[in-house]
Amino acid sequence: MSSYDFMTKDELQKQLNVLKKRYQNFKLKNLKLDMSRGTLSKEQLDLSMPMLNILSNDSNFTSDSGIDYRNYGFSDGIWTLRYMFAQILNVKPFDVFVGGNSSLSMMFDVISLYMTHGACGKRPWSSYERGIKFLCPVPGYDRHFKILSHFGIEQIPIPMKKDGPDMNIIEEAVKSDELIKGIFCVPKYSNPQGIVYSDETVKRFSNLSPKSSDFRIFWDNAYAVHDLTGSCKFLLSLMNECLQNSTEDLPIMFCSTSKITFPGSGVAALAASQKNLLEIKRFYSFKTIGFDKLNQLRHAKFLKDYENILEHMKKHRKILRPKFQVVINCLSKEFSEQNKDIASWSEPKGGYFVSVDLYPGLAKQVIKMCKKAGVKLTDAGATFPNGIDPNDSNIRLAPTCLPANELALAMHLFCICIKLTAIEKKIKTLEDSCEHISN
Repeated sequence: MSSYDFMTKDELQKQLNVLKKRYQNFKLKNLKLDMSRGTLSKEQLDLSMPMLNILSNDSNFTSDSGIDYRNYGFSDGIWTLRYMFAQILNVKPFDVFVGGNSSLSMMFDVISLYMTHGACGKRPWSSYERGIKFLCPVPGYDRHFKILSHFGIEQIPIPMKKDGPDMNIIEEAVKSDELIKGIFCVPKYSNPQGIVYSDETVKRFSNLSPKSSDFRIFWDNAYAVHDLTGSCKFLLSLMNECLQNSTEDLPIMFCSTSKITFPGSGVAALAASQKNLLEIKRFYSFKTIGFDKLNQLRHAKFLKDYENILEHMKKHRKILRPKFQVVINCLSKEFSEQNKDIASWSEPKGGYFVSVDLYPGLAKQVIKMCKKAGVKLTDAGATFPNGIDPNDSNIRLAPTCLPANELALAMHLFCICIKLTAIEKKIKTLEDSCEHISN
């Protein structure tokens, strides 16, 4: 129960009046603050600026095998990056395929391939008259859901637990329904809750026995090296576990440098079994002669190796950690233990977001009020398939882009809006109850 449950209607109205004044004062500030996406701040982008000048006139553009990086060739990606991405994804370098700037684009491409041509000789996914289905851990990543919506794929929400998605539901679902063809996962510092899948969860994924032989796990390891505390949480290698169980065709793994160097100008990669890779690379051979190897070379020269990536990420952490602390401190201050049913939140050890769960029915109104006062948040429902949060309670906060002082302002407004909507809902409940009694 919250402290509001012990207040009379008059006491609640007094609190409401005070909060309304504070809210109106915020509207007068003419704020224009954006916490809707996990974008990098200028300070983070500046960390990678030396990379732009790294290909000087005296650079060697010839590989050890004699191929000029400025020309055609290296359709799988340059070797240095394949090795680095292999360490990030915890796979073998020969299982890595380096693409363009976007891992999301590669996910889209793989699903497009399976829709039109099927997976490894199986029926095209688009040929099923009743349509196919994907499992979707929730709260989850809105852009995953939008890809599935684009292809008309039915989305089945799977609740997240503290150690990953509910594996009991997943195991039973894939075992009984051949129309379930895949699942999207963000296994380390999940979007938006910041959960790291436990060893047991990873092992259970590798042990799945789907009814559909072309079921695939889309393993989006976007935050593999994005730690906030300095104590990196270990993620078991799904591919190694699958190899032990002879299920290596299950996972297609993805990552990129989008939040390591420059979003939109980074490098992405996928990793998969040789059987899956053969098909995926054949698909890309029709789409492109090769990706931007000069950008790949820039990244290889700048990042050097996996150990240097971790050193580079320490610089990001120094910028990001205080911002996340602003968010957590504000929520902790404004919503003490007796008000945890009004607002509870994740305290991630890495990743790019804080997930806030409000009392059911408040999220849309809170986001609407914040927008009117100049703070833009991720749309309500975005963390659920088709943009529908059944409880209208989850809100994803992205603290990364704003300076700390502006972030503190935005969080203060956010908390005011939560309290306002919670009290209004409580007053309405009391009024409805009195009306019911009088009738």
